[in-house]
Amino acid sequence: MIDNIQHKMQLHNGYKMPGLGLGVYKADNGEEINNAIQVALQTGYRLIDTATFYGNEKGVGEAVRKSNIPREEIFIASKLWIDDQGAETTREAFEETLNRMELEYLDLYLIHWPKPSKYLESWKILQELYREGKIKAIGVCNCMIHHLESIRELGGVQPMVLQNEFHPKLIQQDILDYCKENGIQYQAWSPLMRGEILDNELIKEIADKYGKSVAQIVIRWDLQKGVATIPKSVHESRIKENADVFDFELTQEEVNEIDELEDHTRTGAHPDTFMEEMDL
Repeated sequence: MIDNIQHKMQLHNGYKMPGLGLGVYKADNGEEINNAIQVALQTGYRLIDTATFYGNEKGVGEAVRKSNIPREEIFIASKLWIDDQGAETTREAFEETLNRMELEYLDLYLIHWPKPSKYLESWKILQELYREGKIKAIGVCNCMIHHLESIRELGGVQPMVLQNEFHPKLIQQDILDYCKENGIQYQAWSPLMRGEILDNELIKEIADKYGKSVAQIVIRWDLQKGVATIPKSVHESRIKENADVFDFELTQEEVNEIDELEDHTRTGAHPDTFMEEMDL
């Protein structure tokens, strides 16, 4: 049983990543993000997930330093944005991220979206940065199996993490299975479906049984499926609530019932059509 917030998942290179972290998408780069991170760290979180696109890397770095928790105890992840992908621009974008955060290394750096004709070029640069020790682990976001296969065919260091949209309405078990078979740790973004899953009657019934919230049931479901998760919040009560998931365990029947809710609903873009959906 995963019984504490300090539980870590071992990546295929041996580096360890907390199973539960704090996402900071849309958090204001200032007092809001500082307060959220301080609450999270005091609660026991040790993973902070940001991205260049979020515009708050600077605030994350400042908050981590203010915490007085040793840098090596905090797992910090950021992401390479679409516009920065390519052989000529990836390294510079990464260095700018480090400078904004005032860090010497990142624990995890991810390609945010697999931009056609560019993400493989960027992956080669991430491999170089990893070998240079500037990143402890590298990975990708928003990928289908064919994207992962293209990276595998490229050779060299392979992704340690795949961060995809993942919630009870979008499981994509085939990708989960592929990742398990190839030693890639799956990580969920939008685990609460941007709040849409909170009204689900089945999960409400399970929540009532355990005296928990729907959000806590979903986060627990993530972890029991072996999926790392980074629910986003800037509210103290929710940050603490999302971490209070280690004193109970769902039955396999309950996990299966939640699995059956999948209907392939997305709250974000599809990895194969995101350029059109985002009008890029």
